[in-house]
Amino acid sequence: MNRRALILSVLAFGVAGFGGTTWFATRPGPVAEAEPVAPELADAMIRPYSPILGPAEAPVTIVEFFDPACEACRAFHPIVKDIMAEHGDAVRVVIRYTPFHGAASEEAIRVLEAARMQDVYVPVLEAVLREQPRWASHGAPAPGLILQIAATAGLDAEAARTQMLAPDVVAILNQDRADVETVGIRQTPTFFVNGKPLDPFGEAELRRLVAAEVAAAQS
Repeated sequence: MNRRALILSVLAFGVAGFGGTTWFATRPGPVAEAEPVAPELADAMIRPYSPILGPAEAPVTIVEFFDPACEACRAFHPIVKDIMAEHGDAVRVVIRYTPFHGAASEEAIRVLEAARMQDVYVPVLEAVLREQPRWASHGAPAPGLILQIAATAGLDAEAARTQMLAPDVVAILNQDRADVETVGIRQTPTFFVNGKPLDPFGEAELRRLVAAEVAAAQS
């Protein structure tokens, strides 16, 4: 997240200033054509268990290496949703967990996986990100605070306490950590669109890269 500090501060200002609307960062000129990741990294980009937002068969896939405690991930979340809404069934988002903020990140990921078992993943994700300043590792959240927040979005907190410790959840955390190392992720969020890394990083660049891939898929 360090190299995104300036972007984050601008995004935060934009979100605060415009409320529910999406803030557009503009930069003249096209995004340079990015090369897809090496074939040997392809398996580490997406796993069969990875959470998917949007149509499972969409031709354009945004892979987001995501930490629920990351301020920049929180700032980019409404942008990603707006991109999905703009392109409809053409775009899906695959979430890869990147718990760079320690215990609080891991607890939030476990809560999200419990929410997925209970079919309330999206509303719990929204609640966890909305209330991130209360629980993220930058402070000292009270024990169980993330569960309380998730419960307001429909999570059965009592059942979740057991689900969070399930072997499948442990396996997901371990595999995602391994894949983060394999792909070489060092900061969050990190985006790939149909295997192409977002570089340079920015909202306008993400929008252009997605639009180009959608156009190519529809041509």
